[in-house]
Amino acid sequence: MKPQKLVWQIFPATLIAVIATIAAVTWYSSIVFQEFHLAEAEKDLEARASLIKSRVHDYLTTGELNELRDFSKIAGRESRTRITIIDLQGRVLADSDSDPEYMDNHHERPEIATAYSGILGRSLRLSNTLGQSMLYIAVPLFSDNRPASYVSTPAEVIAVIRMSVPVTSLFETLKSLIFKVVFGCILISIGGAVVSLFISRNISRPLEEMTKTAEKFACGDFTQRMSPRLNRASSQEVAALALSMDKMAEMLDEKIKAIVTHRNQLETVFSSMVESVIAIDRDERVISINKAAADLLGISRVAAHGKIVQEVIRHTQLQEQIHQIISTKESMEDEIVLRDGSEEKFLQTSVVTLNDGRGDSVGVLIVMNDVTRLRKLEHIRRDFVANVSHELRTPITSIRGYVETLLDGALDDREDSVRFLEVVLRQSQRLNAIIDDLLSLSRIEQESSDGEVHMEESPLCCVVESAVQTCQVNAQQRGVQVDLQCVEGILANMNGTLIEQAVVNLLVNAIKYSKTGDTITVRSKLLKMGDSSKVCISVKDTGCGISPEHLPRLFERFYRSDKARSRDLGGTGLGLAIVKHIIQAHGGSVEVKSELGKGSEFILTLDGRMA
Repeated sequence: MKPQKLVWQIFPATLIAVIATIAAVTWYSSIVFQEFHLAEAEKDLEARASLIKSRVHDYLTTGELNELRDFSKIAGRESRTRITIIDLQGRVLADSDSDPEYMDNHHERPEIATAYSGILGRSLRLSNTLGQSMLYIAVPLFSDNRPASYVSTPAEVIAVIRMSVPVTSLFETLKSLIFKVVFGCILISIGGAVVSLFISRNISRPLEEMTKTAEKFACGDFTQRMSPRLNRASSQEVAALALSMDKMAEMLDEKIKAIVTHRNQLETVFSSMVESVIAIDRDERVISINKAAADLLGISRVAAHGKIVQEVIRHTQLQEQIHQIISTKESMEDEIVLRDGSEEKFLQTSVVTLNDGRGDSVGVLIVMNDVTRLRKLEHIRRDFVANVSHELRTPITSIRGYVETLLDGALDDREDSVRFLEVVLRQSQRLNAIIDDLLSLSRIEQESSDGEVHMEESPLCCVVESAVQTCQVNAQQRGVQVDLQCVEGILANMNGTLIEQAVVNLLVNAIKYSKTGDTITVRSKLLKMGDSSKVCISVKDTGCGISPEHLPRLFERFYRSDKARSRDLGGTGLGLAIVKHIIQAHGGSVEVKSELGKGSEFILTLDGRMA
């Protein structure tokens, strides 16, 4: 709840006290007035009933009901009172205002039930017949017409005389009285408000001036002072408080300047750190996070502040480390893998206890180094060394074996010598092809990273047709047909030589893995993608296909989906890796669709347009 001003604490309290006092007096007076009026009305009705009791007794004794009803109407009209005569069964014998034949049974009326017992009955309620509040007095009529105050048995009661008058006038009078009292309360409250406002203003004005100065203190302006702003009417306590606040302002000014300087130094160091740093309190909420950590986790520094660590870091192992450090207060170093969609980030984490100025633990500090690139490079280097060693060892071992055989005496047999030398030649050619592909791949990577790949907008069909012609002889030897479907007029921003090499590599692979009589389809087309357009080159065969588990690694260096068959068919294992790097150098993409036993389709996508 927002605190209120002192003037609005004194003034409402005074006003409420005045109004409450007047309201209480008014309420008590209205109750006393109402009770007094009702008591007088009851006595009057009882007296009226006593006046007609003898006549009613006579009519009932003689059984003259018509005369009783006429008498009730006349007596009720002259006395301005409603008169009702009820027998012991609750039936209405006579009534001054209504026809008794149509009136309800009155046996259960509270005043009637009381009168049946031989005593005077009273009741104040709403009349169903007349529709207004009525005061009822029921007087028992005894067989010997004795007074109601005389003690008698219920059997001696022969009827009940009920007298009633409306009390609406009483309530109207009370309403008028309450209205006058309320009006008086308003006048008195206005007077009290003026007096209390004047008093409270004298008390609160010095405090308001001090509050304004304190607000300037809070904003960092310590040049103001409270003591000169006080007036002569200020109390001793207020003056002492102002003096203490002025001394406090001087000390705060010095402390804050020192803290700001220290904080700026730390903030500069904190923000410029390459490592990702996150400070977390004991409730596992983020205290601070630097730019490197925010970029690593893909969040905003402002949005992360104050959030629970589970909302910022969605990694179970790191969360457990934080919880363990908070519990045990022991430092920990580890390496975790943070998954971001399909990507993995390798983080070297160091979690230590965060202490306050007194040495008490207030949370933990997490320092994370992103070693993803380092791990990937290590993995690539390890795989490359293993693969290239394996690929080179095979032909070298073969060459060495045949040469040693020749040296051991096979030179004397010309037929075996020629056959062995032919094998050595093939293996040396394979070694030369591997080295050429490695050099080609290295050159493409270097030119791509240095931005030295020469590109120009030229017709695509010429490049694709040239690649098909290059592979046509090989296709005919294998008994494979190449079907070219190229849309004329397509222009692509490319290096024609490299794109031709990429298409040739795809065609060579397609021819190798196709059977005699199969057809390879080479298609180029233009794709509309919003406001831009892309050129699509696809090479589709109907060969053996590729298993789904091999597709993600198909473009890695020396990776073979079927190692035995691939070596039998020849090749260096670098063709698809070269294709991938050529397309990446063009800013495009390559994808493969394949189904085991039904063939494969390689799709190259580049920037282009229709001429």
